[in-house]
Amino acid sequence: MASAAHGEELSCSTCPDLSMKLATLRCGHRFCRDCLVTALDTQEGSGVYPCPGCREEYVECPVPVKKIKLSNTVEDSRSMEQENSEVFCTYCVHFRVAAIKTCLHCETSMCDKHLTAHNKAVDHVLVEPTSSFRRKKCSIHEKLLEYYCPEDAICLCVSCCLVGKHKGHEVELIKEALEKKKERLRNICEKVTAVRGAIEGQIQNLQDHKGKAQEKANNEKKRVTVLYEDIRRQLEVQEQRVLSEISRQEEKVSLAVSELIQQLETQKDTLSRKIRHIEEMCNITDPITVLQEPGIVDQAMEEPKICDLDDFLISLTLHRSLTDLITNIKAKNEFHVANVLLDEKTAHESLVLSADLKMASVSDPEEDPPDPEEDTPDPEEDTPYLEEDTPYLEEDTPDPEERFYEYWQVMSIESFSSGRHYWEVEIGGNEVWDIGVCYPTIDRGPDGDFRKNNKSWCIALSDDELAAVHNSDFESLNHESPLQKVGVYLDYEGGRLSFYQLSDPIRHLHTFTTTFTEPLHAAFYLDENGWVKLLS
Repeated sequence: MASAAHGEELSCSTCPDLSMKLATLRCGHRFCRDCLVTALDTQEGSGVYPCPGCREEYVECPVPVKKIKLSNTVEDSRSMEQENSEVFCTYCVHFRVAAIKTCLHCETSMCDKHLTAHNKAVDHVLVEPTSSFRRKKCSIHEKLLEYYCPEDAICLCVSCCLVGKHKGHEVELIKEALEKKKERLRNICEKVTAVRGAIEGQIQNLQDHKGKAQEKANNEKKRVTVLYEDIRRQLEVQEQRVLSEISRQEEKVSLAVSELIQQLETQKDTLSRKIRHIEEMCNITDPITVLQEPGIVDQAMEEPKICDLDDFLISLTLHRSLTDLITNIKAKNEFHVANVLLDEKTAHESLVLSADLKMASVSDPEEDPPDPEEDTPDPEEDTPYLEEDTPYLEEDTPDPEERFYEYWQVMSIESFSSGRHYWEVEIGGNEVWDIGVCYPTIDRGPDGDFRKNNKSWCIALSDDELAAVHNSDFESLNHESPLQKVGVYLDYEGGRLSFYQLSDPIRHLHTFTTTFTEPLHAAFYLDENGWVKLLS
């Protein structure tokens, strides 16, 4: 069926035929050949040709021109409708019999009976039953399409091959071209099928991963729920422990105060009796009686010693309770919180370490890095004389081979060759820094840059751009500014090294996945204005 968008342009102004050649006049009306000839025949000899619709006159006779593209649209639509309907034998006129073949030369469709007679008569091209012959024939020469032009990707008749714009082109028989295209389509189908299979596999893997993630999330939720229930239970136990201590002290103070009150009440009664006796003596007029009365000893009042609650003991009990609780939680969290210390033997000479080996900063950024050759003693020079009894503290002198001398870098004393470990780092004043891990066999000179080494893994900041770096391979990371605290998690056997931004909420920055083959040390690089601090 022709589309509504083309209906008006293909319609004759007089009749509803959509497939005829149309003449479009200056006034905009369109007419098919038959309608136009009928109308103009009545004006023959008048010298003018009026429009059958609006009667506007023309000096020249309008000539219908076929709208090839639009006409083909209509024909294609009709052909599709015809092909979708059942085709009947052309020769069975008394009753309708379904056709089994169509002859393109004869443009007839035949049932099994008439096809047998047709095959005995001529050797024409037979196709599946169809009532659309236009698609099987050349629209220009009205001949059977027998050839295919690969250059223009179009089917041709024999006349198209001999004359016209396809003359001289390399053409193929339609059957050969069909087999070639089918072969190409089969190859494409195989590749597409393989790609589809791979995609199906990826989809299945992702679905499996999603299922595992959901299962893992449910297990983690259960684990956390159990953990917090245990924490609440322990908190209640520890709360009762502290409250019991407070109650014990309260009872102790209360008893002590009650005893003091009882003692003071006794003293009060004694003093009251004395007061009454003294008042009686003062009222006696006989001097002999008063003077011969035994003397009354003055009694000084002693300040009672009042005990109070021991608030430090309460705080100490609370601290011990919380410490025990945190220790239990850490033990159940399946990773070790490492107490990382910086190794001054590996620190660049421009770095200054704190006394507790938890903090590093650059001492004098304007001073040029020392030349390692100048610091290495010449073996040919005389060795200073040491008396036999004078100890030589060799362990206090850092080994030049251990110290970084090219970059402001430092490693940790601790090494990790198994297990799961976690530590936290605070950064300040740095525009450029590296935080990560490295092997102890890393070069300490020009080839020891943490960012360009295959023996180190780190996250690095430069000009507020954060990246995960290993062996000069940079991967940009998103982070919330400012990045002040970083958590580092190492699962040695699992080959996992993860970095987290300790913000609210905590954000995952990056995870390296590899196989570690040597012990790992925490590793740091600073710029001239910065410092790093390992948090306990």
